Formats: sequence, C-alpha cells, structure tokens
Amino acid sequence: MAKVIAYIRTSTDKQDMLNQRHEVLKYANEHKIFVNEMIELEMSSRKTTKERLIDYLLDILKEGDTLIISELSRIGRSTGCVITTVNKLLENKVRLIIIKQQMNFTAQDFQTKVMITLFALFGELERDLISQRTKDALAAKRAQGIILGKPKGTIQPSIFDKDIEKIRELHNIGLSVRKIAKYLGYKSSMSLNYFVNKRIKNVTQTVQS
Repeated sequence: MAKVIAYIRTSTDKQDMLNQRHEVLKYANEHKIFVNEMIELEMSSRKTTKERLIDYLLDILKEGDTLIISELSRIGRSTGCVITTVNKLLENKVRLIIIKQQMNFTAQDFQTKVMITLFALFGELERDLISQRTKDALAAKRAQGIILGKPKGTIQPSIFDKDIEKIRELHNIGLSVRKIAKYLGYKSSMSLNYFVNKRIKNVTQTVQS
C-alpha cells in the first residue's frame, strides 16, 4: 500500500519546526491526505545526506509513495544537492509535494516528465559552473605567479616508511620485493615495489652518482 511521508528539517529554530509541521498538516487536511509518518530533524544542512536521513528517504520511498516537504531547501544545502535528490525521487516514481513552491509532481503527468528533464539540465549546468569557477580560480592564481600543486620532489608519507631501513637492507642483499613483502607481513607487493623504485632505488642511484 502506498504511503505518505512528511519530511521536516530545521537548523536550530524550534519555531520554524512548528511552522513547517503546521504547513504540512494544513496542506494534508485541505487535500484529504493521510500522513503515515512525519520525520522531524533539528540539524544543519551541512550534515551529510545520511545524517539528514535523505538516504533513508530515498531507500524507503517506493513507486507510488508520496513525500511532502514545506520547501525545496529542506532537502539540500545547494542547488546541486536539491536537484540530485529531486531527480532520484522522480526517477523512482515517487510523488513529490513542495508546499511553498506549489509543486506537485507525479510520475505519470507531463509536467513531471518536463521537470525531470529540466532538473537534469540544471544539474549538468551546476556541475559545469562549478568546474568553470574552479578553472577560473586556478587560472587567476597562475596569473598571479602562485605555484599550484605540491612542490617538485615532495615525498608523500607511506605505510612502508616505518620499515624503510629493513626494506633497504633486504633489498640490498638481493631479496625480491615479493619476498620482502611476505617477510614483513605486507599484503601488497605491488605497492611495495612502487615504494622501492621511488624511495630505495632512486636514493641508491643518487648516492652512487
């Protein structure tokens, strides 16, 4: 049997929580909708979708179910987040009612199909804009003479650092990387091989030259 879930989220304002609850109940009463479950959260939008129970909603809401929210901003902290969530709901054929924006989407109607397309386009536009802003910011830094990325020659920390002397000693006596990995209890000889080539062989070649 199809179910109706109302989702209410506010950061810290308890009055806002009451207002959202009132809006949802008023809408449900006027449209003769029975709300099976009301999820209420006092939580910042900066929290993850799992913490804000968005992942939970997407998991339990099935085809034919209904989600009621007071406004779009309740389900995301950015345009991209909102679009992603709305797209998933509509793709799963969940009816979505947004009271403030006066939107009522059902999977069967033409308006919803148009909105799915628009939301997908908006999502793509959002990603493109973020990408372009990032490129512009990097270009501006380069124009200012700021060197981007890690300095040349930077050595990244490695799980093998603690055994570097043992690895060097075993390597110098001719033991294969596979045997060194087994001897020291490492599962991946491929990672160790990369470490040896970068941190052991290079150092040895530099000293010899």
